[in-house]
Amino acid sequence: MRRAPLPLALPAAVALAGALLLTACGTQRAGAQDPGPASPRASATSGESCGASATPGGRTATDDAGPDTSTPGQAAPDGSSGGTATAKEGVELVGPAGCPVLEITNHTAGTATYTVTYFLLSDTGTALTSAQTTVAAVEPGRTVRRAVSLTDVGTLPGDAGKPTKVRIIKVRSVPSAEAPSETGPCPASGVRVYADRGDAAMGLRVVGLHLVNCGAHTYHLDGYPQLQLFDEEHKPVEGVRILHGGGAIALGTGADDTPRPLALRPGEGAHAGLVWRNTTEMGEPVNAPYVRVVAKPGAAAVTVTPELDLGTTGKLGVGAWQRDDASR
Repeated sequence: MRRAPLPLALPAAVALAGALLLTACGTQRAGAQDPGPASPRASATSGESCGASATPGGRTATDDAGPDTSTPGQAAPDGSSGGTATAKEGVELVGPAGCPVLEITNHTAGTATYTVTYFLLSDTGTALTSAQTTVAAVEPGRTVRRAVSLTDVGTLPGDAGKPTKVRIIKVRSVPSAEAPSETGPCPASGVRVYADRGDAAMGLRVVGLHLVNCGAHTYHLDGYPQLQLFDEEHKPVEGVRILHGGGAIALGTGADDTPRPLALRPGEGAHAGLVWRNTTEMGEPVNAPYVRVVAKPGAAAVTVTPELDLGTTGKLGVGAWQRDDASR
């Protein structure tokens, strides 16, 4: 089935594991050829001052804004930067070795919120841990830099070594007006909507959608959330049937209850399940990382990223909104 596109036509923000690797002073971008000496956009010193490194013109690397006008740097010398050129999608790593900085440039026509997932690596390239950062409200044509900490990484195995490199795993971007909200100020809609990390077992996937009334008035729900699926390039995904009830996919998922009217007082919440299988048979597998959720007719849309890997099944089950008694 054909779905209406997002109001903001964002380009694909897909970063493959190994797409970007910061191993030397300068800019590292995926699939880049060596154009000669690097022209760094951000200079930084190692140690405690890394997080507040200065950029040309006296700006700070963690809070810079402006168009991208510098010269590309060279690719990682170990060849690990091959793959899709994520830099053209607006995210890359800049800064000298030991002081990695994420540089995010919004090339789209609307304000966007970016979530970047990355590995911290040892000198030998071993992945020690993964981390994630969200950069909100990047305006069109603007650049924001966010320093990556190599020290505040929690507990690592005793023989793991210290992180010295960064490799971007994945980048996701959504219109800021539709960004999910689990914490922070209450959205103008008066409700928070977000997705959890889900559960996967034997090819069955279950992800929860959550809604919390953070406003001052009672919020009414009745039925199923409305969904639109989008691929990595933010294009509508066609040919997927959205079925009411998790039982349409598998029994015992917790998404099979009958819909009923809900009146959520301030502080109360509700949940609904997304259920699918990633079975792959004949045909082309379908991946839909973005799901645009409308809690009820007329509600503000929120775009979440449950990373739907639907295989060739062609269907997704969605449960009805159910009261979350623990939210009181």
